[in-house]
Amino acid sequence: MRNAFHDELDAITQSLVDMAQLVKKATADATTALLTADLSLAEKVIAQDDVIDSMQHELDAKTMTLLATQQPVASDLRVLVTSLRMSADLERMGDMAHHISKLARMRHPGTAVPSEASLTIEEMGRVTCLIIDKVSKIIDSRNLEDAKQLAIDDDEVDKLHRKLIQSLVSKDWPHGAESAIDLTLLGRYYERSADHAVSISRRVHFLVTGTYSEDKS
Repeated sequence: MRNAFHDELDAITQSLVDMAQLVKKATADATTALLTADLSLAEKVIAQDDVIDSMQHELDAKTMTLLATQQPVASDLRVLVTSLRMSADLERMGDMAHHISKLARMRHPGTAVPSEASLTIEEMGRVTCLIIDKVSKIIDSRNLEDAKQLAIDDDEVDKLHRKLIQSLVSKDWPHGAESAIDLTLLGRYYERSADHAVSISRRVHFLVTGTYSEDKS
């Protein structure tokens, strides 16, 4: 029975890894759709969000069943409790990709990103996808040094976000309020996705050690 239980725990971890990889692809595709005004790709990401949501619901249902039937303690209990929080973070990261794609769809056949901001948005998308890929590996490996590094990676997204906002509030911004609002939202979506990844890394620290790592300052 215990071997079967631990197989179930391993399956939960693998589901979280698979979910993270789907979120990474959604984020990458959403960024491409945004920058290239690719309506079909934006629609694909929007539809894919239902798949991510379903994975969360199935994973949480399985986790709750194991909590109720196995009465786990110590590290096994932490695996189940943190999986509920991680799946919620990943679902919200999927929502960020969904929001990016909806904005791409709304501005089609034009683009929500003027040329002056395209490199910054492209870089925000690239770094966010790198962070999501790292968090996928951290969930699987439970490597605390890699988990600690993720907060440093998140600093890069924060810097890009500040750079974007500075350009929007400049008196030289030529694209008006609507474009500024679009880019403010987009910057926030990437920033929030990276923040959720950092939250997952802190949950991995709790899973391994039983204590939460300190928030970055």
